[in-house]
Amino acid sequence: MPTCVPIKDMKDTAAFTRTVEEAGGPVIVTKNGYDAFVVMRTVDYDAMQQELARARLLERVALAEREYAEGAYENGPATIAALRAKHGL
Repeated sequence: MPTCVPIKDMKDTAAFTRTVEEAGGPVIVTKNGYDAFVVMRTVDYDAMQQELARARLLERVALAEREYAEGAYENGPATIAALRAKHGL
């Protein structure tokens, strides 16, 4: 369960920093009872970004495998040779 604190708690920066460090996940900051933004440790943010990148890569690999299975691909060396011939390289 994420930690939730009101925005006024950010005035005591040392205590707020401890809260974020000890939360073990994102800290939701509220303003007037509504979610305003999320604060998290840099380590957690970096891990989240890595996981998103990994998910995008796996999604792309799955797409490439589907395209290959459907025959929707071109031979690499043949394509390069055709491009070189077309552009006189």
